[in-house]
Amino acid sequence: MLKIDREWTEAAVLGGAILGGGGGGSLEEGRRLAKLALELGNPTISRLEQFPEESLILTVSAVGAPSTNQHPIPSYYVKSVRIMMDQLRAEIRGIMTNEIGGLAVVNGLLQSAVLDISLVDAACNGRAHPTGAMGSMGLSMDKDFISHQAAVGGFREDGKYIEIYAKGALSMVCKMIRKAAEEAGGAIAVARNPVPARYVRENAAVGVLSQAVRIGRTYLEGNSGEERAEKVTGALNGAIIVQGKVDSVELVLQGGFDVGEVKVGEFELTFWNEYMTLEREGERLATFPDLIMTMQAKSGRPITTAEIQKDQEAVIIMVPRENLKLGAGMRDPELFREVEEVIGKDIVKYVFPEER
Repeated sequence: MLKIDREWTEAAVLGGAILGGGGGGSLEEGRRLAKLALELGNPTISRLEQFPEESLILTVSAVGAPSTNQHPIPSYYVKSVRIMMDQLRAEIRGIMTNEIGGLAVVNGLLQSAVLDISLVDAACNGRAHPTGAMGSMGLSMDKDFISHQAAVGGFREDGKYIEIYAKGALSMVCKMIRKAAEEAGGAIAVARNPVPARYVRENAAVGVLSQAVRIGRTYLEGNSGEERAEKVTGALNGAIIVQGKVDSVELVLQGGFDVGEVKVGEFELTFWNEYMTLEREGERLATFPDLIMTMQAKSGRPITTAEIQKDQEAVIIMVPRENLKLGAGMRDPELFREVEEVIGKDIVKYVFPEER
């Protein structure tokens, strides 16, 4: 087991924020959650091969629209796992984050510290994604699978506190959880879909926490925004697309998600929590799950879609999906049709040309 310290968590949240592709939660919130975990206990991380084939691994997540700036109370992350354990009456041997982002990359450290359950060096997906089904490691393709999900969110003083335990068809339960996040005010803590370690091994993004730490350390080697962008794209075999002033940002809350577009000169980015497309005067340059990310030009600080603002000087970077660690949820074309409906642009034909 790897014991976690401040240097590890700082590298993790920086690398995680970059791999988030515009989503995956707030960098600052990730720092706060990691700091609390280290204060409360000794969170640990184990390699996936250390778990027996049939041991249960539980996914943890934060669900909601990032721009609301409402984050689950830290105790909610722990309580959602406790609810799941009480309902399952089975031993949970490991905890795994659903995605990678500034917050998501350290989601699990607090639960590990309090509950003495090791975090797994893996994620359902090696980048951030908008829907729960995308982070289900391909379980969405199993029509017989029964999803188990527990969620805690909202505030008692607002009369919006909620605890949920639900099981059923994956798509139905995911919709219920998303609706609960919307009604609770923006975001909730979720524990979901316990599966055997053998399933995780075949369908998750294994080793991606270590990758995020490596990217974070590489980022910190740079002394300017330009150097940091160059080092990160070099490490991921990506490219710097452009540096320029943000001309406009449009963002609306839609069904518990942030939806909008960003324009930087002749470049247009659309997002659905995460950046979905990058175009130059109508020519498609990148399509989710390619990694499209914005960084502050001067400092190199990663900028999420919830944070980017008009008149910021930004750098746009891109990493082809072939160079990322992706989970099985990224192999289901049906999950990408919903993206098309939300942002109004073709997605499937770029990601799954055989489906045309």
